[in-house]
This record gives sequence, structure tokens and C-alpha cells, in this order.
Amino acid sequence: MKDRTRLMTLTGAMTALTIIFTAYIFHIPVGLNGGYIHFGDTVIYLAAALLPMPYALVVGALGGGIADILTAPMWTVATVIIKMLIVLPFTSKGRSILNKRNMAAPIISFFISATGYYIAEMIIFGSKAAFISALSGSLVQSGGSALFFYIAAAAFEGAGIKKIIFRFTT
Repeated sequence: MKDRTRLMTLTGAMTALTIIFTAYIFHIPVGLNGGYIHFGDTVIYLAAALLPMPYALVVGALGGGIADILTAPMWTVATVIIKMLIVLPFTSKGRSILNKRNMAAPIISFFISATGYYIAEMIIFGSKAAFISALSGSLVQSGGSALFFYIAAAAFEGAGIKKIIFRFTT
């Protein structure tokens, strides 16, 4: 019971951080479609590398979804789906946050995100013309989030955060 409570607490804290970093900190509107660049994905990536999959999925869905409700509601449904999907390439099962899979995962997540938001834009606006715009916005957002993920993950590795979390949850 304690382990589950601790995991839920970490999930709640990471969800809140995702909302803050998506909706408010480094929130930069881009284009005419209501989209924006943010670094909330960094927190989602960290959650995916630290927490078991179901908890990381909650961080992505709720963190991104609530942030969109607050800032760009028309994107909420797409964001909930896409943010859950970008968690899938990561693993929390290794001893290290920066294992081979998690080093490649932000790149895979970029393609998932860019494709997902392009499809969502086609559905919402009925236009296929904005592919380059959607791709460039996703590249900046995902690239920045990946860079900050690598930096934060290296810092977390050095501080032994994963060992501390697993000491509490196992």
C-alpha cells in the first residue's frame, strides 16, 4: 500500500510539473493554429523513464490534457492521446535512466508527436497544407524537450534519484 501511495504521489507531482511547464513556463505560442512550444514533454519523458508505464501514461495524459484545457482547449483530445503515445518508447525497468532505449526514445517520441499533431490539425482545420509548419513546431518543441530530458536525466543519474525512488517502491 505504501509503495502504491508513493507512486501515486510521484505521479501527481510530475503531472503538476507537466502542467506548469506546458501551460506557463516557456509557453511560446506558435502560428495561427493555437499551438505552442513548451517543455512539458521533458517532464513526461522523465516520468516515463522513472515510473512504471501506467503511472507515466497518467502523467502524459493528465499533464498535457489539463494544460491544453487551460491554454488551447481545441487540442485537448489530441493531446491526451498523443502524450500517452510518446511515453511508450521509454522504459523505467532498467537500473539507469539513461539506458540505450531511453536515449533513443525522445527521437521516436518526436515522430509520434509530429505525426499525431499533423493528423489532429488535418481533422481540426480540414487542411493538409500545414505539414511543414506542424513539423517545424514539433521539431523545436521535441528537440528542446529532448535536450532538457538528457540534461535532467544525467543530473538525476548523478544524484541517484532512481535508486531513491526504487528503494521506496520495492
